[in-house]
Order: sequence, then C-alpha cells, then structure tokens
Amino acid sequence: MSARPPRPAKSSRGGHQSVWLYGRHPVLAALANPERRIERLLATKEAAERHAAEFAGRSPQILSRDELGQRLPAGAVHQGLAILASPLEEPSLEDVLARCGDDALVLALDQVTDPHNVGAILRSAAAFGAAAVIVTERNAPADTGVMAKAASGALEIVPLMRAVNLARTLEQLKQAGFWTYGLAESGEAPIGSLDLKGRVCIVLGAEGEGLRRLTAEKCDRLVTIPTMAALAALNVSNAAAVAAYEWARRLKTAASAL
Repeated sequence: MSARPPRPAKSSRGGHQSVWLYGRHPVLAALANPERRIERLLATKEAAERHAAEFAGRSPQILSRDELGQRLPAGAVHQGLAILASPLEEPSLEDVLARCGDDALVLALDQVTDPHNVGAILRSAAAFGAAAVIVTERNAPADTGVMAKAASGALEIVPLMRAVNLARTLEQLKQAGFWTYGLAESGEAPIGSLDLKGRVCIVLGAEGEGLRRLTAEKCDRLVTIPTMAALAALNVSNAAAVAAYEWARRLKTAASAL
C-alpha cells in the first residue's frame, strides 16, 4: 500500500504580513486567542488601566489617543487599544468538517469583497453558532483591521476558510452530508419553509451581482428571504444574519421538542 501523501502546509489568512488590529473587542479577543502571535501592544493610559487584567502580563506601550491614531490607518476607531499581530493560520476544509457535528451551519460567500460585510457576517456566524465562514480566495478581503473591527471579536472565534474553487468546495461539502442552499431573489421557496436539519451550507452572493451561475448550479436549492415590495433585497450581511438566525431558531425548536 502506498504511503499517504503528506498534508500540505497551511497558509496564513490574508498572507504573511502582520496587521494592525484596533478597537476594544477585536484587540481583547485577539489577546485571548492562543493562536495569535502578538508583536506589539499599544494603549492609552486610560485603556491600559481599564484592561490590565486582560493583557495577561503583557506590558503595553503607552501613547496618547492622537499618537495611537497616527500609527493606524486613517479614520481607525481604536478606543485606546491596538495590536500588531501575525495573521491567523488558515483552516483547511478538513479542519472545518472536523468542527461540524450532525447539525451544523456553514456560510459560504461568493466573491463578497467588502470587509465590513464579511466582518459583520463573521459576527452573525459567531452569534448563531455557525461552524465556519468560507470565502473565495480571489475577490474577498484580507484579514485587516477593518474586517476585525466589523467582526467585533468574531475573527478570533469563527474559522475563515478561503476556497480556491468555491464550486468544488460546495461539491465536497455535499459529499460530507451538507445540503447547500443558495440565497437569491429568484429563489423558489422562502427560507422559512425549510426544516434546515442536519448539515447546512447557506451560500450568499456579492452585492448587486448575486450568486455566479456555476455557484448557483452547485446549490441543491435556491431560496429567498421574503421582504416587503418597497425594498426587494437585503444587504448581504443582513441576509446572512437572517439566515443564520433561522437555522439557529429551527435547531433550538427541534431540540426543545425532544
């Protein structure tokens, strides 16, 4: 029998360059994450005193609010805290599947490029217990301070996998027992009509363009979120929150019925 080929080395999310993270929730979540390598910790005097217990023995460099702001991208809302950190190790699909039980939710994003949207989706994924968020390797944002701020700490909690070929990844998820539902305005059924039991992957498309043709074809079913006629479509991050909530609600209802 031939030897099993070695598993390829994992890459870092967003490349190998360290990134500035800022704001109370992203910084404290990163400090609490043993997978993060912290290179520098900056804080105002007030923030350092307030969060000393959460620094876990690290000594921050004390700066004024203006000095701290000058170290960060223009307009960064730092709340007196910032860290320079190495990017997180990117999980493989095998890692994602290892986190999934018999009932699991994965959110897949088809070329969603806005870091605010991806960050907000990560936050909803953490809030409603999703196992992972999958983005495309191309046409998706890097793990920047903007995404981390929008995620409000969820970047450290929810695995973010980058798929080289999303259509192939959806096929692999189906082989692992996932039902794949694509959200689209033209969906044939409202998401509330699904039982959403077992392993579920909800696929969301980019703002404006929606799901690409091949991505839509790989979905088991296209579904929709009914809205009032005055506003036919939701922002992708809002749609992800509604879908994740519906999954979590159905799971809780099924558990309470046992």
